[in-house]
Formats: sequence, structure tokens, C-alpha cells
Amino acid sequence: MRILVLGSTGFLGGHVAERLRALPDARVLEGGRSAGAGVPVDLATDRADRLARVLAEADVDTVVNCAGATGGDPVTLAEVNARGPAVLCEALRRARPSARLVHLGSAAEYGPGTERVPVPESAPTRPVNAYGASKLAGTVTVATSELDAVVLRVGNPVGPGAPPTGLPGRVTGLLRAAGADPDAVLRLGDLSAYRDFVDVRDVARAVERAVTAAGPLPSVLNVGGGGAVPVRRLVRTLADIAGFRGRIEEQGAGSARSGQVSWQCSDITAARAALAWRPSYSLDESLAALWSAGAPSRTPEGDRPS
Repeated sequence: MRILVLGSTGFLGGHVAERLRALPDARVLEGGRSAGAGVPVDLATDRADRLARVLAEADVDTVVNCAGATGGDPVTLAEVNARGPAVLCEALRRARPSARLVHLGSAAEYGPGTERVPVPESAPTRPVNAYGASKLAGTVTVATSELDAVVLRVGNPVGPGAPPTGLPGRVTGLLRAAGADPDAVLRLGDLSAYRDFVDVRDVARAVERAVTAAGPLPSVLNVGGGGAVPVRRLVRTLADIAGFRGRIEEQGAGSARSGQVSWQCSDITAARAALAWRPSYSLDESLAALWSAGAPSRTPEGDRPS
């Protein structure tokens, strides 16, 4: 099996590539726009005919698309998260129509959730910002492509290597900078929201199951932790792990990207049925691994910084 992982320099893509390399009789090719990528691909700018030639030359059986942008202006988000999957699907139709495509979507595509009601794949999608809208556009393109394709809608990934652009990685960096100073103050935005956190290693395992599953899969599957957790709990747990002795102050609103969504939790029943998958790491285990792993060296979703 020849597997091309796009966005392999990112947080998710790095863990996915590492997991897939352990498969017997599998060769993992890393694709991206960075100089070290074995297969040069830039989904934001490549034309479908050029990408089709690359896929044909690589002779891939499977493509896993972990490339994406988590931040930036709406044009950048649309180029990477919406245009990119469309070009990839067209290139696969031309060059490798029988290849399986596993595409990573985002729970942000759903928008605001109803408290205590996990969101199934059939729920209406109502993204509240350009990020969620751009990821939804990519999901729709993949899900309606008529390829052998599945979208894994990922919750809030956490774990070793989490980038500083997300809350877990940013708080980890602040805690490292504070050290054991009893007078240190962590000033953060509102932490009252609830989120569905999922370990990045569990996401990688879900991708592995999607890559190796026999027969067609549902077009969209939720991959989350299976429960809504107060963001405040995540921060305080990290602080305890770090031995933080100072104060945590909440000032103002939370991040612009998530401020309009106070509660989010994905129903992962379908992934259990289709992939025999369920999360194996608790949030505490994920945060302990994040703290012990040291500073991240990867960008959030791929080789495009946000």
C-alpha cells in the first residue's frame, strides 16, 4: 500500500504519518509545500492537471489530506480549506479514481451546539466564522465527489506537540514561561465554554482505521472525545500538571474563532460502528503528554502557518 499524507509537517499530519508508517506492507509518502516534502504539493495553488501528474507518478493507493489552515484571512482559509480539497478530488478523478481519500474536517463545521446534546453527522451545519465555513466547503466537495472518500470531522485535538496557536498549546507555553513563580499571573479570555477534546493520537488511529477499512465508508464520520469538557477545567488541569503556583485570571471574551459557540460535543456512535474506533486517551492523559513532550515543532494542520 502506498499512502500519500498531505500536511505531514502539521500537528495532526505528523501523528497520522507516524501511525501509518507502522502498518505492515505500507509505504508512506509525505506531501507538502515545504522543501523537505518528498512529494511537492501545494493545494492552495496547484492546478488539477499538475496535481494529477504528481499523483500518477507517486502511484498512490490512498491519500490522507491533513493539510489546512486554522487561521488567517478569509481568502487564505478559502484557498487552503475549500479550494484545496476541490483540486485534490479533481486530480484523483483524473489520475487515481480508485484510490481512497481520507480527508480531515472539523467540528467547527457544525457551529453552535445544544447543551447536553451530542451532534450527529446528520445535524444541520451552521458554521459561525470563515474557518468553519471553509472547512465545510471542503467537506461538501469530498463527500459529494463520488470517489472512495470519507471525511473525519475532528473535534478539538490535544496532546503531544499541540501548537501554540490553539488554547492547549498556548497555555502550555505560558505555564513554561511562568515556571514556579508564585506571583505569576496567567491572563486569559473567558474559559466558560465547553469543548469536545480528542487526543491527536486517537485521531491518528481513526485515520488508520479509515485507511485500512474494507469496502466503502460513510461520507462523514465524527471523531471526538465523546464528551463536552469545560475549557476552564483543561486550563486548571494543565496548571496542576505544571505545578503552577500563581493566579489564573479570565479577562474579556474568548477567542474570536470560538466565541460564538459556548457548547460543542460530537456524537461518535457512527465512527464506532464503521471503524470499530473509540477514544482511548483521557483528557488528563492527553494533557500530561502535552506537557512532557516539550515545545512543538509543527504547524497546526499542515505546512501552512496560521
